[in-house]
Amino acid sequence: MSRIYLSPPDIGPRDHASVDAVLTSNWVAPTGPALDLFESAVAALANRQHAVALNSGTAALHLALQILGVGAGDAVICPTFTFAASANPICYLGAEPIFVDSEPRTWNMDSVLLEQALKQASNIKAVIVVNLYGQCAEMEAILEICAKYDVPLIEDAAEALGASYCGRPAGSMGAFSFFSFNGNKIITTSAGGMLLSNDSESIAHARYLATQAREPEAHYEHKAIGYNYRMSNLLAGLGNSQLSDLQRRIDIRRAHFEAYRAELGALPGIDFMPIVDPEAANYWLTCLTVDSETSGSSRDALIAALEAVDIEARPLWKPLHLQPVFKEKICHGGELAARLFKDGLCLPSGSAMHQSDREAVITAIKETLA
Repeated sequence: MSRIYLSPPDIGPRDHASVDAVLTSNWVAPTGPALDLFESAVAALANRQHAVALNSGTAALHLALQILGVGAGDAVICPTFTFAASANPICYLGAEPIFVDSEPRTWNMDSVLLEQALKQASNIKAVIVVNLYGQCAEMEAILEICAKYDVPLIEDAAEALGASYCGRPAGSMGAFSFFSFNGNKIITTSAGGMLLSNDSESIAHARYLATQAREPEAHYEHKAIGYNYRMSNLLAGLGNSQLSDLQRRIDIRRAHFEAYRAELGALPGIDFMPIVDPEAANYWLTCLTVDSETSGSSRDALIAALEAVDIEARPLWKPLHLQPVFKEKICHGGELAARLFKDGLCLPSGSAMHQSDREAVITAIKETLA
């Protein structure tokens, strides 16, 4: 059989037609009507008033931090249990990341430890919260704490398009929010991201910085350092067709999660990522932990067994405070994130994956644990 990947792009005839329509129009780059439509559609989905499409979620976070005035001598709080791109832009600007552990209900940022971090430092310029693996953090408590300490919140919803929290869409909360449309996300533009806010001036400034900070002159005039961060009209054409198919993709990924849990959840030592509200997650990746003493196996043994039959599985995020590049940084807690990394893995979850592929994954895991 062909290799089963973790979360490959799901490309169909509608995507080909949408991209072909942009190519036929010859409105390929830099901007155009497909880009305007994509920004408006994503903003509407996230209940935001303004959005700017960019070449990555990392670029979106970088711009948000810069607009908030983050710089040398400042600190920004970030979860430790996330991908490095949630912290790297802090360092781009010369600021220091301060890491916070997860809580067990959602595996997202622990609001108690967040407040502890805010109490202990006076130079916190912003807080970044991540909606991990397609499930929102406990946003009510986090929003209240950020308001109490008068610190702006950035919602990293890179993995959470289509998810929600208490009826509020992922990406609708905080001073800024952003999505990623990388190839492994629930929808893709090949590479891309989007920054969102309800503040028109902030998004206008982000758009200015993202287009090389070019002034509105006939010649090339620059009064600030800018970046080449804008998404192209061509990629937005792909984004529009992918976005129109979002709910189907969520439904399929949820079906994968539920099938995995039904078949594997009762096995000794296997625990799935807790889902607080089954209707609110987007099920981007199915995640579980393996207790080596109880199961008789280990996370690494399962990954190796799956790889032996050409199935891709990966560990959960390695906590940032355990990464060599961040080993000297402050971390509040860290034990839960470390345990999740030690025992946790992600299973193939793509919306293009067939039921027979999923059954092959389940069979390989059962045989390994047996």
